[in-house]
Amino acid sequence: MLTNKQADGVAAVILAAGQSRRMARSVPKQLLQFGNKSLLEHALENIRAAQVSEIVLVLGAQSGEIKQKIADHGITVVLNPDYQQGMGTSLRTGLAALGPSVKAAVIVLADQPFVAPATVDHLIHSHAESGAQITLPLYRGFRGNPVLLDRSVFPELMALSGDVGCRAIFGSHTEGIHKVEVDDPGILIDIDTAADLQRLAQFTGVNAAGPLPELEERSRDQIKRPDLVIVGHDEVCRALGALARVLKFTVTFVDPLLTLDELPEADRVLHVLDFSRLPAGEQFVVVASRGQWDEEALEQALIGSASYVGLLANRNRAQEVLNALRERGIQTEKLETVHSPAGLALGASSPEEIALSVLAQVVESKSKK
Repeated sequence: MLTNKQADGVAAVILAAGQSRRMARSVPKQLLQFGNKSLLEHALENIRAAQVSEIVLVLGAQSGEIKQKIADHGITVVLNPDYQQGMGTSLRTGLAALGPSVKAAVIVLADQPFVAPATVDHLIHSHAESGAQITLPLYRGFRGNPVLLDRSVFPELMALSGDVGCRAIFGSHTEGIHKVEVDDPGILIDIDTAADLQRLAQFTGVNAAGPLPELEERSRDQIKRPDLVIVGHDEVCRALGALARVLKFTVTFVDPLLTLDELPEADRVLHVLDFSRLPAGEQFVVVASRGQWDEEALEQALIGSASYVGLLANRNRAQEVLNALRERGIQTEKLETVHSPAGLALGASSPEEIALSVLAQVVESKSKK
C-alpha cells in the first residue's frame, strides 16, 4: 500500500490535445461515449483515484467543447496553442504547468482510458524505491503506457518538438529505465480508430472473464514445420503471415490482445512476450511492432535459438534498439546477426511486396542452414 508521503510530489499530466483525425467522426475522440462516460471522463476518473499530488489536463483541438463537457474540479486545465505540431508540444505545455514541488510526472494518454488506478500507484511506488529516471509498465512482457518520468529528464522533454513523445528520449537513458510488470491490460489499449472503439466491448468481456491463455493454437496436421514468429499485426505482418502459410511455415503471431479468431493468417497466437512458451523447433523471427515492443521482442529472439532474426525499422530506430540491447548485456556477435532493415533489396513498396522481400530473406537464410 502506498503512503501519502510516497505519492507526494508525483503529478499526472493527461495529454488530450490531439485532433483525432483517424476517428472520422464529428465528435471529438475525447468525448466519445463508452458506457455512461466519455473516454476522457474514464481516464480522469482513474487518475483521480490514483495517489498523485496534482493533475494537469492538456487540451488543444476543440478545447472549448471538451472543457464544457468534463468536470474540471481538482485538475488544472491548460491549452496547447501549438497542438497541430504534435505531441511534443503538449508534453512541453503540460510539464510547464507543474508546480515547483513536483519531483516526477506520470504521462497519461487520454486515448488510453482503462489504466487502473492501482497501476499508476504501482509505478509511483516503484519510482520511489528505484529512483529511476524513467519507469515503464509491462503487461505479460509487453510495454505500455503511462510512463513515469523523473524531474531530472524534464529539460530534455521541454526541448522536444514535432509529433514525438516520451520515447524520443529513451535511447539516451537506457541505464535509467526501470520496467515494472503489472496485471493490467489497460496499459496496452488505446483508441485510435472507430474499430478500436468497437473492440472495447470485447475487451471488457475478455477482461471480466480473465486473461487470454498464454498460447492459442489451431488444429493442424502433425507435420513438423519451421515456425515463422511475427511480432506485430499491421498490413505487412498479415501479408507475411498469409504468404508464409502458403510456403508451409507454421505462423505464430505475438500479440497481447488479438485473438486467433481475429488473425486468420495465424496458426498460433502467443499472448505473452516469452518465446520459450512456444513448442520446440526451428524459429524464424520477424519483429515489426513499429516501436512498441521492438527491444523486448528482439531480446527474446536473441537469447533463444532463432535461426533468423529480422527487424522492420528505419536505420536510426534499429541502431537505437541494438545499442540498448548491447548495454543490457547482449553480445555484439549476436546483435550483428539481426537483419535490419529486414528483407532483400527488391525495391518493395506495398505491404505485400515488403512481406515478399522479408520472406525471401527468411527462405534464403533457411537454405543456408
